[in-house]
Amino acid sequence: MKCVLTIAGSDCSGGAGIQADMKTMQANGVYAMSAVTALTAQNTTGVYGIMEASPEFLENQLNCIFEDIFPDAVKIGMVSSARLIEVIADSLVKWKARNIVVDPVMVSTSGSRLLEEEAQEALKERLLPLASVITPNIPEAEALTDQQISGEKEMEDAARRLGELYQGGVLIKGGHQISDANDLLYYKGETTWFRGERIDNPNTHGTGCTLSSAIASNLAKGYSMEESIRRAKAYISGALRAGLDLGKGSGPMDHGWAIPEIKL
Repeated sequence: MKCVLTIAGSDCSGGAGIQADMKTMQANGVYAMSAVTALTAQNTTGVYGIMEASPEFLENQLNCIFEDIFPDAVKIGMVSSARLIEVIADSLVKWKARNIVVDPVMVSTSGSRLLEEEAQEALKERLLPLASVITPNIPEAEALTDQQISGEKEMEDAARRLGELYQGGVLIKGGHQISDANDLLYYKGETTWFRGERIDNPNTHGTGCTLSSAIASNLAKGYSMEESIRRAKAYISGALRAGLDLGKGSGPMDHGWAIPEIKL
């Protein structure tokens, strides 16, 4: 079995963060491991507190994972401080990690800021250059490029700029401001649109975490970048189509929609 590591924050409500990552990885047929960057007090209505892991403890977690069960892919989500970003980058280089998917989490679905201002530069300088692919949404792509994105042409321009800057793949997710499901990949000098299904479901808590984890899972299994994204989008479409409705705000998806119920 292929193994995938998520480096991210915990979501006590289970819809995003490492909980969503590990559910997604299990559903996509890989063994999931986690290194926790922070505990968050959150639910479907917002983020109400963040308690960050110490750099020393995060490094300890990463060493324990890499020296024992080496991951075939790594997904990086919420990292709220420059000190933790430095630890992660140093560890990825030290252990020669492969198939690195970076979801540059800056703002939660509910609108709460999850990345400290000073950490943004560390993210751009240390983590993004190591990524096999980065998966920003529209607001995050705007923050990374300092340009406004209001349509598909601007998405293509931003993806190309980021791809030429960081050399890895860039998948800009069109779910914010542009469309419901059309994403754009810039990879090895070429652009590819992934036209997704428009699904009427307001419960989108953790969609970014879920998509990036599904991509990492499929890269770990040996699929190409394009095929990994296609499979990930098909998985997330199924999770949204399942119509799970929990919580008072933007609720979680059904990560286990394709897993059959055990009948005893």
